[in-house]
Amino acid sequence: MSKKLFIGSLPYSTTEDALRDHFAQAGNVESAVIINDKMTGRSKGFGFVEYSTEDEAKKAMEMFDGKDFDGRALVVNEAKPMRERPQSSEDGFQL
Repeated sequence: MSKKLFIGSLPYSTTEDALRDHFAQAGNVESAVIINDKMTGRSKGFGFVEYSTEDEAKKAMEMFDGKDFDGRALVVNEAKPMRERPQSSEDGFQL
């Protein structure tokens, strides 16, 4: 069963390939995604890495949480399910 990790405090210049390559040190990375701002297209400084097994994900948390990555101390922990957000209209007001 695959396991998804939240990766925070990423340098804004990090690419998905660089994220995948770095985290592959802990095991088989199934996916690596950096979240971008919808308006600007720039990185929000966090992303997600998914491993094939829970053991690989645990190893990655031990190896990388709090460790330096291009000058920033990474935050690595288990990803939580996304909460449902209230819908809003085009002008930004909640419906």
